[in-house]
Amino acid sequence: MENLDLRVLADALAWRQQGHPVTLVTLLETWGTSPRPPGALLAFRGDGQFSGSAAGGYAEDDLIARTRAALQLEARSDLPSEIIHALTQEEAERQGLPCGGNLRLVQEPVADASWIAELLQRTEAHQKVARTLTLATGAVVLREGEAACTERFTFDGLALTHCLGPRWRVVVIGASQLGQAVAGMARQLDMDVLVCDPRPGYGPGRDGPGITRLAGTPDVAVAAAAPDQHTAVLALSHEPALDDPGLHAALASPAFYIGALGSQRNQALRKQRMADRYGSTEAELARLIGPAGLKLGGKTPSEMALSIVAQLVQVKNGLATVS
Repeated sequence: MENLDLRVLADALAWRQQGHPVTLVTLLETWGTSPRPPGALLAFRGDGQFSGSAAGGYAEDDLIARTRAALQLEARSDLPSEIIHALTQEEAERQGLPCGGNLRLVQEPVADASWIAELLQRTEAHQKVARTLTLATGAVVLREGEAACTERFTFDGLALTHCLGPRWRVVVIGASQLGQAVAGMARQLDMDVLVCDPRPGYGPGRDGPGITRLAGTPDVAVAAAAPDQHTAVLALSHEPALDDPGLHAALASPAFYIGALGSQRNQALRKQRMADRYGSTEAELARLIGPAGLKLGGKTPSEMALSIVAQLVQVKNGLATVS
């Protein structure tokens, strides 16, 4: 589940709390286009304002305009309903698009937003939640845990089930220029960012907006963060006394990405230290990526941060493996 959809739900909740009518739109399937995947969300406020994306740029403006018009023309109902958004080849050519296509969607009036508040509370606690909507009744049921989320999104014609959360997040050890650059880029990607650096002069005053500080030494901080399969851990202080304990704690977790700063030689020395000090096994150390980042030739903190965050996203999206 992408953080973008959680932000859509947060906007929908805020609008309902302000007294606005709100309609959620869920992408069911598509033909002949390259949009966001099934399950992507849009939220429309009664005055036409919207949040989110279901088309990912293929015909975003056209989709939003047509959906907004459809919602305004149709008699308001408390029950969900299916709609089809069609784009002909001629319309696609006028918009400079390679092909036409259809989007099949469900529009869902949000009368009671209590389920959104509960869902966001659970995902904020880093839980995975399956949300099931029954079209005939509009009833929403929330179920929690891995067993409830065997698939990201399903629709059987009667009900749709969407696996939501937890949010993607990054734990950064080291608040140097590089660490702060990585933190800022991760925040721009809508990830939660947690930073640990107990060194004098590297306190939270260096942090940008939206950054959470973790107290204690890196091993304590990483363990307290309880990294899961939606968490990356980056050791960027370049000081073994800080990086090594934090990495040891990360290797004991299911974090999807564990990376460290340093050359190939430093990486080999780090692995030997961790094997000697912590008894880290070869299989555990094989999960440690170092030097972290794609080979972009960057020398400045910002360029190095770009290479690290790019590799993190590559692994997150399943385009690269770590072993």
